[in-house]
Amino acid sequence: MKRFHLHLVSDSTGETVSSVARASLVQFDHVAAEEHVWSLVRTKGQLEKMIANLDTHPGMVLFTLIDPEMREILRQACGKRGLPCISVLGHTIREFANYLDQEASGNAGAQYELSEDYFARMEAINFALEHDDGQATWQLEQADIVIVGPSRTSKSPTCIYLAYRGYKAANVPYVPNCPLPDNLTNLKQPLVVGLTIGQERLIDIRLTRMAAMNQEARTDYVNEERVREEIDASKKLFRGQGWPVIDVTRRSVEETATLIIQYRQRQVDKRRAATEVDAAADITLEDINHLNRTE
Repeated sequence: MKRFHLHLVSDSTGETVSSVARASLVQFDHVAAEEHVWSLVRTKGQLEKMIANLDTHPGMVLFTLIDPEMREILRQACGKRGLPCISVLGHTIREFANYLDQEASGNAGAQYELSEDYFARMEAINFALEHDDGQATWQLEQADIVIVGPSRTSKSPTCIYLAYRGYKAANVPYVPNCPLPDNLTNLKQPLVVGLTIGQERLIDIRLTRMAAMNQEARTDYVNEERVREEIDASKKLFRGQGWPVIDVTRRSVEETATLIIQYRQRQVDKRRAATEVDAAADITLEDINHLNRTE
C-alpha cells in the first residue's frame, strides 16, 4: 500500500476539492492518502500556516482559491518544494469565461449563498426527513419522487441525496402482509420508483444491522426463503403498477439517485410535451382565421 500526503485547500467549505480528490483516487489501486483539509482559507496568514505544514508533510496539493494573489503564493511555495499544485476549477472557469466572454466574479463560496435554490434544497431535506419510512403518507402527492422498497434497500439515504439535489422525496417501506398506503397507487404528480436488491446482499445487510443492535438473528427478517418471497412479491407489485424498478445490489446511493433523476426528467418531459399538444388542440377555428388575417 503506497501512502502519501494530500493537501486539500479551499477558500470555501472544501466540498468541491474533496469530491474531486475522492473521484480521482478511486482510479488507483493500493494507494492511501492522508488528507489534510484546509477549508475557509481566505487570508494570507491562513495560507501561510498551510504552506508551513508542507515542510513536515510534503505531498500533492489540490486547491480551489478564487483570489489570484493567493493562488500565486501557493503555486510558488509548492514550486520551491518541488510539489505538484493543481487548481481543481481553474481550467473549467477559464473555459466558461472564454465561451461566455465574461470575467468570473471571484466571489469565494458563491455557490453557498442564501439563494432561492439554497432554501429550496433545505425545504426538500426537511420534506425527506418528515416523510421518511412511511411517515405522513397523506402528503405523498406533494412529493416529486416516492421510493418504495423492502427494508434495508437504501431508501432513506437515497431520499436525502435526492433532497440535496433539490427533489422532494418520500419513502414507503414494503413489508410483507402489511398494507401499503391507500393513496400510493393513485398518485398523480410524483414519480414512484421501486427498489429491489439481491437476496444474499439483503440478508448480509440485515444481519449486520441486527448484530449492531444486539438482536436475535433467528427471524423471518433474515430467513432465506422468506426474504426471497419478500423480494419477489415486491417486484411483482412494482411491475404490476408500472413503476420503474432499480436493483441497488451493486449501486451506490449516488448512482441510484442519478437513475431516479433521469426517470423523473423523462416523466416531466412527457408531461410537458402532452401539455403542448393539448394547448395546440385548443386552438379554435376563430384563432386560425385570426392568424390568417394577421398574416
